[in-house]
Amino acid sequence: MRTFNAVLLVFLIAQSASARAADLNGAWTVDASACDKIFTKENNKLAFKKDADLHAGGFIVQGKQITGTFQKCTVKSLHDDGQNARMVASCSDGVAISDVAFDLKVSGDGKITLSANGPVTVETPYVRCSM
Repeated sequence: MRTFNAVLLVFLIAQSASARAADLNGAWTVDASACDKIFTKENNKLAFKKDADLHAGGFIVQGKQITGTFQKCTVKSLHDDGQNARMVASCSDGVAISDVAFDLKVSGDGKITLSANGPVTVETPYVRCSM
């Protein structure tokens, strides 16, 4: 669930016209010490290693494409007020497509917090891996 949430949020932010959007390109995970176990670079593009989900998981932002290990998302709407953003994305896991709403907060250089509101609000901090 964390990877799914992260993918949606970052994809939406990457679509934003703000200067911060470009800063979201890269590999993101909840555990910075696992970066080398999750991501690799192939032909100058970021990719997941074979067993990425066994090591904290994460997502990749490359331009307007946000990819998790099992899903891809497309932005439907984005409301960015500078430090925070609210977005809705259409995501596919290869079987079903669903719309999901998320909040994103930039919490420091190379750090973001993604939130999914529902019966229970879930907040997940992510760090950018240097690749």
